[in-house]
Amino acid sequence: MSNVNDQMNAVQGFEGFGLSPEVLMGVKDAGFVSPSPVQVKAIPEILAGRDVLAQAHTGTGKTAAFGLPLMSKLKPGEQMLVMTPTRELAMQVSEELFRLGKHAGIRTMAIYGGQSYARQRALISEGVQVIVATPGRLLDLLSGSNSNKITISPKYVVLDEADEMLDMGFFEDINKILDYLPKKRQTLLFSATISKMIQKLAGSFLREDAIRLNTKETNVATNNDIDELYFVIEEYERDDALIRVVDYYDPVKAIIFTRTKKDADRVSTMLIARGLPAKGLHGDLSQPQREEVIRSFRQGSISLLVATDVAARGLDIADVSHVLNFHLPFDPDSYVHRVGRTGRAGNKGMAITLVTPQEYKGLTRIQKITGADIAYRKVPTLSEAHKNLVATLVKKVRNVDDISHLASPFVEELEKEFAEEEIIIRLASLMVASESFTGPEHLGVYGKKLEKLQTGGGEREYRSNRSGSGKGGDRRRSGGSGDGGDSRPYRIRKKYPKEGGSGSKYGGSGSSSKYAKKAPYKK
Repeated sequence: MSNVNDQMNAVQGFEGFGLSPEVLMGVKDAGFVSPSPVQVKAIPEILAGRDVLAQAHTGTGKTAAFGLPLMSKLKPGEQMLVMTPTRELAMQVSEELFRLGKHAGIRTMAIYGGQSYARQRALISEGVQVIVATPGRLLDLLSGSNSNKITISPKYVVLDEADEMLDMGFFEDINKILDYLPKKRQTLLFSATISKMIQKLAGSFLREDAIRLNTKETNVATNNDIDELYFVIEEYERDDALIRVVDYYDPVKAIIFTRTKKDADRVSTMLIARGLPAKGLHGDLSQPQREEVIRSFRQGSISLLVATDVAARGLDIADVSHVLNFHLPFDPDSYVHRVGRTGRAGNKGMAITLVTPQEYKGLTRIQKITGADIAYRKVPTLSEAHKNLVATLVKKVRNVDDISHLASPFVEELEKEFAEEEIIIRLASLMVASESFTGPEHLGVYGKKLEKLQTGGGEREYRSNRSGSGKGGDRRRSGGSGDGGDSRPYRIRKKYPKEGGSGSKYGGSGSSSKYAKKAPYKK
């Protein structure tokens, strides 16, 4: 890290890089003061014309890391192509590059599905210099028929979020696209993780003198500005635990990750029914619907975005305060990408994961592979949530600056009927009642059950109990052999309870009858 700091001091802000004056004006407009580590390492190499493979997470300033030097080098008539995994990221990158390059007269456009082919072809033919595209739509335009086909000759090519593109199955599309492009070009790959597939892609399309940059300080794959927590819960507590977490932590903006589109719909509906401002984001939404949901979240009309991994890929919203994993992700890379949605641009963030005993082994695997420090916390009690609510309301009252002109007449009317202390209590009761929480006092797994789980024995016990093979397990399905085993349907067992002893098939006293009293014949 000291080497990066030395480089930062040597650069003395963005002026020391040798960027064009017009691009530096865009940097000033954007309010950038000090370059980030990835910018310090990447900008000089890109200005020098080298191909680059850079490992950097979203939210670390990598768009500026490749955009500033390439737009400084871009001459009239030259083109720059940026490929992104999702349409949302394509729009965001295009907007940011436009802001940074507007003083240089650089025009940008985003190409993605759901938009008019004719309009996109027309803009390209008008000489747009910076094209930001998703692989699918770009390949359609490059490989179309003569009337629909486009020809581009970018001098600079960037693959942004390369690992995400490969995860989404774009490997073949990227290969085909690069075959359409000039061989003589400068190529840059930016990726949060460097897998074997990424190395294979880099080996195929980067020059031999390409440089690999890694801006991570250690082997930790997640951001040090993010507090990572987990709660151990029973499966049936998942909804209540999510509500409790939202009530207790009161996130400004939170992305709630689910495994499936069906779960995203159900959870968002459940949150809305509880009076919380939420919307779902998944692949079944039309493009206008997706854009409306993202716009509402970005502008703060809703504070809870319930999304699947695929739908949330490429989202770049700087002020996400919390990431909530309603379900544990299937693999470590997904965990890293999820958590990376918060703690951006120097802001602090929090990532909270709900884990059942059966999923605990998966959590420890994620911790081991990513090196993430995910701390255990007990699910807050209902009393603790209410205590937090009181503190929040007190803070709101304390910070009121703009007193309504209706407040004084309102209080005067109340003083005609109530003493001052009673007025305060009644008004406070109204405030608390409008925001009070419900649910069980205690949630989650703790105490001896948690200790067994954390020492490695608890998960096996849970699996054993679920399968009906351990003492006290549910043997109704399997007719287990321990005390209390009874494979009869519940209706029959309730109406005809078994007798004591051990002689009969169902624990009876050895009598020849099958049940304590004979069950009626059912045709």
